[in-house]
Amino acid sequence: MSRRRCCGRIDETIVCQTFIPEGYARWPEVLVQLEELEAIRLKDKVGLDQVECAASMGVSRATFQRILGAARSKIATALTEGRPIIIQGGNYSIKNRVFECVDCRHVWEVQPCSEGGKHGYEIDCPQCGSTKKMRLDNGVEHPCTGQHGKGQGGCCKEDS
Repeated sequence: MSRRRCCGRIDETIVCQTFIPEGYARWPEVLVQLEELEAIRLKDKVGLDQVECAASMGVSRATFQRILGAARSKIATALTEGRPIIIQGGNYSIKNRVFECVDCRHVWEVQPCSEGGKHGYEIDCPQCGSTKKMRLDNGVEHPCTGQHGKGQGGCCKEDS
C-alpha cells in the first residue's frame, strides 16, 4: 500500500472553478485538483523551473512532476474531447500571507482568510497598530493593483 502524499501548498483558492465548453455540457466532467492547477500556474504561467515550483509547493521535485503530469493530462483530455473542467478538492494547504508595516517595517504572517475571517486590508500591524502595510511574496512587495475590491477578498495593499 502506498503512503499518503504530503499536502501541496497553494497561494490561494481560485475564483472560477468550472469551465464548460459551449454545447458540450453533458460530457463527463474532468476533475482537476487545486494543487494540480497550482502546479500548472507555477510552471506554465509564472515560468518557474521544477525545483522552484516544488519548493514553492513544499513537495519533492518528483512529486511536483507527478502533480504537473496529472494536471496536464487531465486538461489535455478536457480540451481535446470538449469535456467540462471542474477545479476542486485535492490534498493541499493554503500558504500564510506575509505583510510588512510601512511605518515600523515589522513583518508578520497571517493565516489564509476563511469565511468570516480577515482578508488583509482590515488587519492592523501587531507591533504599532498602523493600517499602512504591504503584502510580501518571497520578501518582495506583492504586485497588487487594487482591482480586487474591498469586501470581495480585499486588496492586499492599503491605499491610504
